[in-house]
Amino acid sequence: MSTAEHRVIGWDVGGAHVKASLLRGNTIDDVVQWPAPVWQGMEHLDRTLQAARSRWPELPACRHAITMTAEMTDLFDDRESGVAAVVDRIRRGLDGPARYYAGPARWLDADEACGQWRRVASANWLATAECVGHAVGDAVLLDIGSTTTDIVPIAGGRPCPGGIGDASRLAAAELVYVGVVRTPLCALAERIAWRGAEYNVMNELFATTADLFRITAELAPEHDQHAAADGGAKDVAGSCRRLARMIGHDGRDAAPEHWLGLARAWRQRLLRRILDNLDRVLRDHPLPPAAPIVGAGCGSFLTAELARHVGRRHLPFHRLVAAPQALAAWVDTCAPSTAVASLYRGAPACG
Repeated sequence: MSTAEHRVIGWDVGGAHVKASLLRGNTIDDVVQWPAPVWQGMEHLDRTLQAARSRWPELPACRHAITMTAEMTDLFDDRESGVAAVVDRIRRGLDGPARYYAGPARWLDADEACGQWRRVASANWLATAECVGHAVGDAVLLDIGSTTTDIVPIAGGRPCPGGIGDASRLAAAELVYVGVVRTPLCALAERIAWRGAEYNVMNELFATTADLFRITAELAPEHDQHAAADGGAKDVAGSCRRLARMIGHDGRDAAPEHWLGLARAWRQRLLRRILDNLDRVLRDHPLPPAAPIVGAGCGSFLTAELARHVGRRHLPFHRLVAAPQALAAWVDTCAPSTAVASLYRGAPACG
C-alpha cells in the first residue's frame, strides 16, 4: 500500500462547524474543528478547506471520507440542492479522491452522492454509531454537540435507530435540537425560578447555552468558537449580563454567585430535555443492562451525569479510538469525522 493510501482525512461538514480528523495508518494523528457558518454563505466552507491545506501540506495526497449536515441550513431551498452545493465545493476545494458516507458499507463518489442525496444528507450520527457498534456491540450513543443531541441505540454491533432522516429521527426522539453552545435559552424554558421568584422568560436571542457553561466553567474555551448572542465578551461577566436579560434584569443587579445559581437552574432544564428523550429511546429499544452510554460531542461533559440518571455505565467515545491521549477531547468533539476516516480506511481505530 502506498504512503498516500495510508492517509485518510475524515470530514464532518456541518452548518456551523467543519470538523476533520487525519488518520495515518491505523491511528488518528490530528483532529481539528473550524467555525464555518455555512448558513451565511459557502465562502466559509471555502476558507475552511484552505485552512486545511495550510494545516496539512500533504492534503492533496490524502484520500477523503466525507459526511455532512450543512445541506439542511437555510442557505439552500432544499436538502437536495444543499448536498449538491457542498459536493461541488468539496470537489473544487480538494485534490484527492473523495467518497461520501451513505450508511454502512456505502461509499459514493461525487455524482452518486448527488443522485442519492437522501442517503448522504445528515448521516454523520450514523457513522459514529456504526463505529461504536464495531467496538462495543450493544450501547447507546449520546452525542451532545454545540447545536444538537443525537441519541442512537446500537444492538448486536449495528445501529438500530427508529428513524433515518432528520424528520423521522425528530419524531423518534433520537434527534434533539439542543446543544451546549448555540441553543437560545428561551427554547429551554417558558418560566424559570430564581431567588425565590418565578419569571416569564423573554423570547429573545439574548443568551445561549454557551453562556450557561461559561458561568459553570464546563465549556472548554477551544470549543466555544461562535460569537456571543450580543457580540460581546465571552467571559463570565458578559455571560452573566446576557443571562440576566433573559429575566428582565441587568448583570449588576446580583452577585456572580446568584447568576451561577440561575445558570445551574437552566442547566437542569437542558439536562431534563435530553433525559426525557433518552428515556423514551431506552423504552423503545430495550438493551441489556450492561450496554453503556457512549458519550461524545463538545457537550460530553454532561454524558456521564446522564448515564448515572439512567443507571448505565458511561464510556467516552475517545476510549474506543486509537489516538493519542492529548487528542481525547477533540476526538469526542469531532466524533463523526474520526468515525468516517476509520470506517473508510477499514482501520481498527474504533474497536
